Amino acid sequence: MNEIDRQFPSEAEIADKFGDVDVWIFDLDNTLYPARSGLWREIDMRITHYLASLHGLDGLSARAMQRFYRQRDGATLRGLMNDGFERLDEFLTFVHDIDRSALEPDPELQREICRLPGRRFVFTNGSKGHAVETLARLGLEGVFEDSFDIKAAEFVPKPEAAAYDAFLRRYDVDPRRAAMFEDLALNLEVPKARGMTTTLVLGSAEAGASGGAVEAGGRSSAADFQVVNLPVFLARVNRVLSAR
Repeated sequence: MNEIDRQFPSEAEIADKFGDVDVWIFDLDNTLYPARSGLWREIDMRITHYLASLHGLDGLSARAMQRFYRQRDGATLRGLMNDGFERLDEFLTFVHDIDRSALEPDPELQREICRLPGRRFVFTNGSKGHAVETLARLGLEGVFEDSFDIKAAEFVPKPEAAAYDAFLRRYDVDPRRAAMFEDLALNLEVPKARGMTTTLVLGSAEAGASGGAVEAGGRSSAADFQVVNLPVFLARVNRVLSAR
């Protein structure tokens, strides 16, 4: 599938990629809610504040440490663990103690996810508590079979292959019959290699009549599809699947 096809997929291409899917996996942050809400930015800053307090650092030094951990270990918590940190619950509670009032229920997203045929999951590098509270604000409580969090992954974060393999084992999922939706292209590389259908959810741009056209930039070979409006794209997927 070339770049134009991934941005404006035909019904035949949607049917080909999603036709056998019976497990639907969604990232949480900046995927099930728009990046413009600022939630992830707040979590990111609380991680910086935690590092500053933990090590007695100024803000710039704490930020540099945070970047180092992400580059070396994939996630800040994983980096801390590799350096001997053990107060994992304390960290998760602190960084997810955020104001979610910017989030609003999304009836269209709720409707289209519920229409997807098969099992539905959230797969997050955050905590289950964060997932539960965030889904409630979005009106998505009860929509998913489970939320697979960083604890369930034994604190191995996406994009590490072990995190995805732990998910597949836990729920007995055949990746060739699964689809994953993510806002980070890097997090789609392992799912793509395992045989999943992959969709990259980009930014907060308004979708066009195509069901979520992607502007130039943000392209990834790990994504079968790239969209800017998840509810509209899922509505199109559901229309195609229901007509088969």
